[in-house]
Amino acid sequence: MEAIKAEGGEYIVVKGNYAKKINEGVRQTTEPLILQAADDLKFHPEWLERAKERITDGVGVVGTNDLSSKRVMAGTHATHALFTREYAQRGTIDDPTKVLHEGYPHEFVDDEFIETAKKRNAFVHAPDSVVEHLHPYAGKAPLDELYSKAGRRMLIGRVRFLFRRRLWR
Repeated sequence: MEAIKAEGGEYIVVKGNYAKKINEGVRQTTEPLILQAADDLKFHPEWLERAKERITDGVGVVGTNDLSSKRVMAGTHATHALFTREYAQRGTIDDPTKVLHEGYPHEFVDDEFIETAKKRNAFVHAPDSVVEHLHPYAGKAPLDELYSKAGRRMLIGRVRFLFRRRLWR
């Protein structure tokens, strides 16, 4: 919220899980570019310019570098992706009215989003676009209430992801 305020932007507060919050943000805005973001990020200089450079006619999802996840740093995943409104209008793999599937408690929603974009040949990784994730698991923040309860939530999310991945494979 501090980064948004510093840029003169506005923000809304939405109750619900991560996917519901992102979906509502997409519905309530009109900007051509959207960042699938969280509240524990550090934006490095020129992150946006470097991500925007990778957007082409076919590519509507650009993975930023979170400096935390091995999959992200290898270029195969993104925890925080920049995407175009045009891509957002394609919806999830099975619901054109939502960008993110809201059936995940928290974890794995980004996995489905990125795997769907890959299936559509619409994903690229931008290793020089650094949106650092100040994640407790990376030792960059203390363990908070959300992540201290991740065990059961991750099990539910993993089962849902494994069931749904047949949709994009």
